[in-house]
Amino acid sequence: TILTQSFQQNSRPTNQPNQTKPIMSGISDIAPGVVTGADLVKLLTHAKDTGYAIPAFNCTSSSVCNAVMEAARKYNSPVMIQVSNGGGAFYAGKGVKDPNNCAAGAVALAMHVRLMAPYYGIPVVLNTDHCAKKLLPWFDAMLDANEEFFKQYGEPLFSMHMLDLSEEPDEENIEICAKYFERMAKMNIWLEMEIGVTGGEEDGVNNEDTDPDKLYTSPEQVWNVYQGLSKISNMFSIAAAFGNVHGVYKPGNVSLQPERLGKHQAYAKEQLKTDVEKPIFLVMHGGSGSSDEEIKTAVNNGVIKMNVDTDTQWAYWDGVRAFEKDKHDFLQGQIGNPTGDDKPNKKFYDPRVWIRKAEEAMIERCGVSMASLMSKDKYEAQVPAAGTVPIYGLKPKAGGPIAAVKGVLGL
Repeated sequence: TILTQSFQQNSRPTNQPNQTKPIMSGISDIAPGVVTGADLVKLLTHAKDTGYAIPAFNCTSSSVCNAVMEAARKYNSPVMIQVSNGGGAFYAGKGVKDPNNCAAGAVALAMHVRLMAPYYGIPVVLNTDHCAKKLLPWFDAMLDANEEFFKQYGEPLFSMHMLDLSEEPDEENIEICAKYFERMAKMNIWLEMEIGVTGGEEDGVNNEDTDPDKLYTSPEQVWNVYQGLSKISNMFSIAAAFGNVHGVYKPGNVSLQPERLGKHQAYAKEQLKTDVEKPIFLVMHGGSGSSDEEIKTAVNNGVIKMNVDTDTQWAYWDGVRAFEKDKHDFLQGQIGNPTGDDKPNKKFYDPRVWIRKAEEAMIERCGVSMASLMSKDKYEAQVPAAGTVPIYGLKPKAGGPIAAVKGVLGL
């Protein structure tokens, strides 16, 4: 299995006396750190009922993860950190050719976030991105890691996972999702699934030539998913296509129809005979280039999560680009610059300098998404007092065979 070392459950810091209360009291009792189980349900329900969505940023390195968490702290927003199959491979190191490299990298990223999130004082949802049918071995390996973590610490390593079987027939898509969901539900892991196809290309999944009709999911398709999964658990969300396209496009170049999401909710409400206006948790993919009005319409119709990748990739690079342009003459050699032929340039080419510029640019772009999705100022960062977060703040759950043996021995 991927998780071969004993890790302990994240010990999230309690509020310090000198801290202010979160802006939105409905989620004030959700402690900073990685959010799972009942707290995750509470957070996502609050988002749906209150009218905001949580941005889910694709991360490929500890630097990118840190930038996302710093942005969440700066803009007082809950946040999602997610890793794709390719992102996991990159995190593990491109020189690692082991068949489990993608899962090992994803687990390593999750452990980094678990250890560091409490320092930022915000709730973080850990997710994995698009898993197509051909990538199911990656999914299996991560569930193995979750099960090991759960046995020891009473919660899963990840908060949620995403299955993207939208290229398969609907019946097969729902059947496979239900099979995996039964395994996930035992650990209180949230499932995100996709029905209908998101166009464009991302992380090696190319749907640029998809039949346009498949870019728009019908209410009946969404209801079929609800019927298939709700009997297992209520911890699931649906990425229903409404013209979404991965990649970056100018507003107006993509025919988004977020009003369709309202029809999905109305149909489900009618079938369920419920008074709940938005009974389904919906997800938005391919948001780059969407107008603020389109995003707002999607959120008002029950979207609680939107993926962000292309725009933050550019922002990260743009920070480096601007730095190189500004300090170009100081980056042409180790010695020698406009201030003197014998002057060292280390303070300019040190990776900690230009990577930080990348992070700063990405932090600002994350803030743009938080404002658009209206998650900004929904959770005031509860930064712990200095020195109060344990360096290795992970604790095993009480009980278990080891504890039983210790009890017998009086240890």
